[in-house]
Amino acid sequence: MKSKKLLVIGLTWPEPTATAAGVRMMQLIEIFKKYEFETLFVSTASRTEHSQDLEAMGIATNHIKLNDASFDAFIKELRPDIVLFDRFLTEEQFGWRVFECCPEALRILDSEDLHSLRHSRENCFKKGIPFTEAHWLQDDRTKRELASMLRSDLTLVISSYEMELLQQTARIDASLLWHLPFMYDAISQQNDWPEFEARRDFLFIGGGLHTPNVDAIKHLEQDIWPKILGRISNAKCYIYGAYLPDAVTKLHNPQKGFYVRGRARSVSEVMKMARVCLAPLRFGAGIKGKLVDALLNGTPSVTTGIGAEGMHGALDWNGFITETQDDFIDKAIELYTDKTVWQKAQDNGIQIINTLYQKTSLETSLMDRITEVSKSLATHREQNIMGRILEYHTVQSTKYLSKWIEEKHKNK
Repeated sequence: MKSKKLLVIGLTWPEPTATAAGVRMMQLIEIFKKYEFETLFVSTASRTEHSQDLEAMGIATNHIKLNDASFDAFIKELRPDIVLFDRFLTEEQFGWRVFECCPEALRILDSEDLHSLRHSRENCFKKGIPFTEAHWLQDDRTKRELASMLRSDLTLVISSYEMELLQQTARIDASLLWHLPFMYDAISQQNDWPEFEARRDFLFIGGGLHTPNVDAIKHLEQDIWPKILGRISNAKCYIYGAYLPDAVTKLHNPQKGFYVRGRARSVSEVMKMARVCLAPLRFGAGIKGKLVDALLNGTPSVTTGIGAEGMHGALDWNGFITETQDDFIDKAIELYTDKTVWQKAQDNGIQIINTLYQKTSLETSLMDRITEVSKSLATHREQNIMGRILEYHTVQSTKYLSKWIEEKHKNK
């Protein structure tokens, strides 16, 4: 029997210990490996010392060039059954080449989170104006991201809120989308988590290359932490995250109980020892890795509506979702000092993971959908007329821009 081939085109090399995007990519790779796909991961980016060792997992890797015809020869020889694009930027860069060289390959886009939504919200926040869905639709990045989804055979969407936004506001047909949150094994009520009394202090965790995290840390240090410390004088707040910029590291101030630690050796280890996770996010998109980690380690959290967006369905949050700074401070203190409230929040977290993030059922449903689309790919594409129109025009425009850049590089 011919083995099935998966080509993953990564925007970056996955770093699951540093980013939620890295966790997401590794989960996807592991699904396809479980279903016996011969997998090749490629990227134009450079690896770091913290990049996942894919070869050790039996995953072949390669470096590819941007705006270079060598990719065409490479993919024609490989002839993958499925091509998975890591975020819309890789689909823009390589989608037309895949279409031309391997038109029979199923093209899947993993959106990670809606980058256009995060970008639009950040712009509104910086300008001091309310975010609206109309503002999002008008953003040029939104048009690019939606076009990428329409050109793809299937787009994986991590957040239930973003599924709703794409279908109801952007009018993307449901047949082109698949809701796939993070995936985890069920949590047993009999776990090894430290109890309330064995935990102490507050924690924020998030990578420094992600603008929403940098803003949240500054907001926490300037506006929130001094007021919490004023009411719980012996408390400490620890900041963890890879690639934290100088603007964050200089906030380290033990005299004020604010400790900037940088990259955590083990996210689970530091999360389990904290009593409360703080996530005062003021813009962003997708499912927040820090809050999933809090759920997985029995650490109640206080966050904002944007922080918890698309994460818990109709279930109660594992702590509090707040919309004002004063409420955030009050709820953080309540959660930190009231054992009964804290334990109920922890139980809510178990329910969220076991109900909405069930690994086995999510894996099975995804592969069933991929099989279904693959078997009727021609019909699936015929029904997506807007995708075919965009595909035609994108090939014409992107193709010749890329070839122009390629020729320019040759003549240097």
